Amino acid sequence: MSDSPEHRIVVVGGVAGGMSCAARARRLDERAEITVLERGEHVSFANCGLPYHVGGEIDDAAALLVQTPQSLRAALDLDVRTGHDVVALDARAKTVTVRTASGTHELPYDTLVLSPGARAVRPAIRGLDSPRVRTLRTVDDAITLRERVDDGARRAVVLGAGFIGVEAAEALAGRGLEVELVDVAPHVLPALDPELAHLVAAELGRIGVRTRPGTAATEIVPREGGDEVLLADGTVLEADLIVLSAGVRPDTETFEAAGVVCERGAVVTDEHGRTNLPDVWAVGDAVASTDAVTGLRRPVALAGPANRAGRLVADAIVRGPDASRPIPAPLGTTVVRVGDLTAATTGASRRAVAEAGIAVHTLHLHPLHHAGYFPGAEPLHLVVHVRAGDGLLLGAQAVGSSGVDKRIDVLATALRNHATVADLIDLDLAYAPPYGQAKDPVNLAGLVGSNVLDGTLRLWYADELEDTLRTSLVLDVRSEAEFASGHLPGSVNVPHTDLRERISEVRSAAGGRPVRTLCGSGVRSHLAHRILAQAGLDSASLSGGMLTLRATLAATADQILTTDDPLARAS
Repeated sequence: MSDSPEHRIVVVGGVAGGMSCAARARRLDERAEITVLERGEHVSFANCGLPYHVGGEIDDAAALLVQTPQSLRAALDLDVRTGHDVVALDARAKTVTVRTASGTHELPYDTLVLSPGARAVRPAIRGLDSPRVRTLRTVDDAITLRERVDDGARRAVVLGAGFIGVEAAEALAGRGLEVELVDVAPHVLPALDPELAHLVAAELGRIGVRTRPGTAATEIVPREGGDEVLLADGTVLEADLIVLSAGVRPDTETFEAAGVVCERGAVVTDEHGRTNLPDVWAVGDAVASTDAVTGLRRPVALAGPANRAGRLVADAIVRGPDASRPIPAPLGTTVVRVGDLTAATTGASRRAVAEAGIAVHTLHLHPLHHAGYFPGAEPLHLVVHVRAGDGLLLGAQAVGSSGVDKRIDVLATALRNHATVADLIDLDLAYAPPYGQAKDPVNLAGLVGSNVLDGTLRLWYADELEDTLRTSLVLDVRSEAEFASGHLPGSVNVPHTDLRERISEVRSAAGGRPVRTLCGSGVRSHLAHRILAQAGLDSASLSGGMLTLRATLAATADQILTTDDPLARAS
């Protein structure tokens, strides 16, 4: 932006967004004076690795420190000042007020980059100032939690079942603690659709984490041997340590007070990161990003988008916005390990699509992650949302023990390139029996989605169950043994291989009602649907079959499904 050696770039906040911006600015402009002001002790650390230090997989906390002020000075000639808290901004005078241990002073700038990040949400819980309560946001937090575990903590309560809360719960359970995971949301990992979140909750239970969705902590009461956590449903939990992971909010009050325009606390910028104030830019978790699918503005607290945006903001500062790429709208792609499972998501969830008023088809698939004849094949539970009408990809989620991240990364790439579900059919993906199938799960999603769009396949959904049982004949086309293991009350069992010969029985049992087919995963019921539809019956196939139905019903599945029904045959 300027060849003058007096060009002073001040970056407020380090870690992903701030440090990537400062480093890129230096690579583009060797003569600029670049100063990074970081409130905390560490300016560049792997905050995504914090739970794994608590759990002992990352043994040395020093491994979490990506860079130090000394290494950044040596490599990039950056003036990095830790323990420097920016407490005021004067945009007219182009100064920031900085508070340090030795006092307060003003620092001038020519260009200011705000990367203050986000701070932990502190719900209205009495007793939250207990010394046993800790967030998991900094290296010091991770070290303290690790020390408490090493010192003999045996009971932990994690407040918040988002990604960090789930990772913390897994880490503590892995160290042998009794762990309770509490969240006011109706299921763990609220970003996931409920039918996949149920699979994660089951895996948490398997590794020793007790989940308590749909309730909130109301009070923390100190006791001699540990705190008591009181829940809204009357439950009392004992805890030697408490991890507060109830979400984050942009840490922007100082800058909003100085005139930076914010929406719900998040800084509003243009497509290049410019705020409403002259020569003031913003990047990272504190910025309101435009959702790539819904168009809604919200902060996205993820390291990947922050790193990429920091680089582009530096480009715009040094080269000028006209010579720089705009910051892309983030898809919010995330992945988390939970026991032996992996859960990942990209784009919009079904709830987000519904809130945006977008008409959608949701596809549920349960393919094997690699060739079924090769040892070790495991199911991959995949959900894909596509826009009704044109089949534009809107979002995807998956849970499984292998191959989840690979498929979600492919789908994230397709989303970024505005692909339709039909485009997935033609993706030429790597195949060998140990790695995938000739029809990869991503290709399979394309085939199923195309069938839905062109009318070859018509779906009904597990959340329509009550109305379906009341108005339709439910035709279970699994084998008799599968049917006997658990089926919907009042449903009729005709194995799909017998359906052509027995279609008159089905027509008679339906008595003019619609026929709604189901099987184990949706494959056989699709075949049955094609037979029924071509016979002139009003037919639809359950998306995802019994696997998705059971996951949707969750704890109520065993109450609804039955193993003895005298109306088991169409005759």
